[in-house]
Amino acid sequence: MQPPKFSQLKSLPQSRAENSSIVPFLLVIGGATATGKSALALALAQRLLGQNQGGVILSADSRQVYREFDIGTAKPSARDRQQVPHYLIDICAPTETLTLAQYQHQAQSLIQRFHQVGIPPLLVGGTGLYIDAVVKGLRIPPVAPQPELRRQLAALGQPHCYSLLKRLDAIAAQRIHANDSVRTIRALEVYYVTGQPLSALQGEAPPDYPVLYLGLDGDPLSLERRIAQRTGDMVAAGLVEEVTTLVETYGADLPLLQTLGYAELLPYLRGDCSLAAAVDDIVLHTRQFAKRQRTWFRNRATVQWFDADAKHLVDQVWEWLSNRVYEC
Repeated sequence: MQPPKFSQLKSLPQSRAENSSIVPFLLVIGGATATGKSALALALAQRLLGQNQGGVILSADSRQVYREFDIGTAKPSARDRQQVPHYLIDICAPTETLTLAQYQHQAQSLIQRFHQVGIPPLLVGGTGLYIDAVVKGLRIPPVAPQPELRRQLAALGQPHCYSLLKRLDAIAAQRIHANDSVRTIRALEVYYVTGQPLSALQGEAPPDYPVLYLGLDGDPLSLERRIAQRTGDMVAAGLVEEVTTLVETYGADLPLLQTLGYAELLPYLRGDCSLAAAVDDIVLHTRQFAKRQRTWFRNRATVQWFDADAKHLVDQVWEWLSNRVYEC
């Protein structure tokens, strides 16, 4: 597949900080779903705009890159996108697959272009691997998904595949859990396509610009309430209608429709469960997903954490950011 066309690259804002002495930096806002990352990013970007320091947001969400998947992925509203430029949203058709390497390339290109005109971008989202790909400069093997090879490997079963991996790439096998079929098959896929072990092709090349990394977290009970509220808001905003349209357009087997917030509604559309039961499943699965996200981000040692429920969160973050920027 050819890399998606990024028309956004042709319409970048002009320099807003030509006389600024601030070294171009990247602000990262990560954390679990429903912690308020988008709202915080919007407020900070508006303040940067007000201080003539630019203010643009790059999405780090693996589903917001796809067009037509709007409500269920919690994309920023049209009004928010009018107030602050957003990038890496709606850049790929639902029938295409955006690889991690393609995302990384486009994000790095945008950051470079923004820095050239003196604008510090904000990288915002809950897809930790997307963020790592940028801030760590992950070296990603340029191997596109091989559906037929994956099917053949999956048919062998995970125990057999993992045994193969231990023989072909012992280093990768040490890093991958014996029950992790997704990563096991990916490692074998890279080996069979390139003839080289995945471990030999990986590594890191961190960027040479400063990265300021903050995370949002809070009380688990508060997060559960946020998730329930947001799910209800999505349904009220037309999530069921969105899923119905997507099924009618692409069919229920579309891979994106098997993801969180969409897959749970398919049984309801088939008449196999009530809407209330489907919504309860979305809330439950989102809570489980948020728990995994919290674990991922908590293992990032460079993150400065803030309470998502803090009364004066924006002011707290702005003070921290202002102090750190002039240290860069």
